[in-house]
Amino acid sequence: MQQQLTLKLLPNEAADESIIKQYIAQTVANSNVNGFHILKSSIDARGKTIWINLTVKAFINEPFVPREILLFYFKDVKKANKKVIIIGAGPAGLFAALKLIEAGIKPIILERGKDVRSRRRDLAILNKEGIVNPESNYCFGEGGAGTYSDGKLYTRSNKRGDIDRILNLFVHFGAEEKILYEAHPHIGTNKLPHIITAMRKQIEDCGGDFLFEKKVVDFIINNNRITGVKTADGNSFEANAVILATGHSARDIFSLLHEKKILIEAKPFALGVRIEHPQSLIDSAQYHCSIRDANLPPASYSLVQQIDGKGVFSFCMCPGGIIAPAATNPGELVVNGWSPSKRNNAFANSGMVVSVEIEDALKHLKISRFENLNIDKGNPLLMMHFQQMVEQKAFQYGGGKFVAPAQRMIDFTEKNTSASLPDCSYLPGIHSSPLNEVLPPFVYNGLKEAFKEFGKKMKGYYTNEAVVVATESRTSSPVRIPRDKETFQHPQIQNLYPCGEGAGYAGGIVSAAMDGERVATQITSLLIRP
Repeated sequence: MQQQLTLKLLPNEAADESIIKQYIAQTVANSNVNGFHILKSSIDARGKTIWINLTVKAFINEPFVPREILLFYFKDVKKANKKVIIIGAGPAGLFAALKLIEAGIKPIILERGKDVRSRRRDLAILNKEGIVNPESNYCFGEGGAGTYSDGKLYTRSNKRGDIDRILNLFVHFGAEEKILYEAHPHIGTNKLPHIITAMRKQIEDCGGDFLFEKKVVDFIINNNRITGVKTADGNSFEANAVILATGHSARDIFSLLHEKKILIEAKPFALGVRIEHPQSLIDSAQYHCSIRDANLPPASYSLVQQIDGKGVFSFCMCPGGIIAPAATNPGELVVNGWSPSKRNNAFANSGMVVSVEIEDALKHLKISRFENLNIDKGNPLLMMHFQQMVEQKAFQYGGGKFVAPAQRMIDFTEKNTSASLPDCSYLPGIHSSPLNEVLPPFVYNGLKEAFKEFGKKMKGYYTNEAVVVATESRTSSPVRIPRDKETFQHPQIQNLYPCGEGAGYAGGIVSAAMDGERVATQITSLLIRP
């Protein structure tokens, strides 16, 4: 028979299959344990003793059967008469394309950036020489921001789609099976490019078009119905529908929509900094030990605090990670974080951000150099301009070539310019700067007070061994592109489907992938009638 059991094991025990079998055998006495599948794995680090909680399916007195992986059947769409343009090859666009192929619809993916291999060269130039390619960087290119965003697959968005299907698709294209049962699954930036490339190959093998360096610059609209798009190289593409999955940094698309009087809305987001500690310090604080057990992963954390009615919280925490330059334009400084699959870097970094409401940005912009843009509460680009202003200021204080302004943590809270800075994973380099002059006052004050409170919650967190690096500003899109709740179409433009993080309907790889699938399913229901 097959039996589901819950086990509580020490880290070294959970790492040994023979010991797990012994515990199963003790639970089901006088039985032969022929194998097991781990259904769920999580770490309980609340007490002095660290426990691994496992939910397993054991094969008792019957042959062991390997884990069942979902099978996917992709159709040949080379000659399909229904076509859908997908603008953007991030998680939303890729998973939408695969879903359309399953239904027999041909996707035409238009990606403004380059393929993974060519993109890697542009990232090297950005890190080493401080030169950003506006079309090929950490945000734009094959796989979108998802390719270089660490590969965290944790989401709370159960109601938005089938998480298990998304995870199984990742496994189908090369991810390790452990992502199917880990509480906080993670692929790793070093492995994601191979998986993304495999997805592209599947799309192309089935007859889908996957075109790089195709920046969309205009929409072809007739009688409030979109029929195609135009790209910067002078080409035009036509299809039965258009999915807009451009990601949270496609400011030119937001501006194009606004210029064409297509409805968009300003959207609250969060803004702040990256904070980096030695990983050993975080391990010690979270695992209550001087040296981390070799069977435990590098420790992470999640922190949140209300300061003067505003949420201050950690975002995209990267154990054993690296801080990366995520700007998309010259003269603007943005930082993000990622980890390799082994999370074996010496540092732990996390975004630490403050909620920014429309009223906050409006107040700040009225005393800024953006005043001549006639910014008001009704301007849908309000939050985008606010975001841009902070990024430009950070670039100025960094000293050029994407060197980032930084301070030690306690120096940050006390407004002391750091006499020296600790080692940091950020490759372009960091420069000691007064971050209270870089960040809007309400953001700085929120972070200053939150850091002190976090130090009370987590031993050793509030320390000058930690370095604060500005700015973490691309937490989510500053614009929402509205869509009908039932049809997912834009309320003004028929056959235009805003999708994913850039449209304001997702917040990470899995939720973006699920949103792409939902949109593709809706398009299928309209294009392919029973």
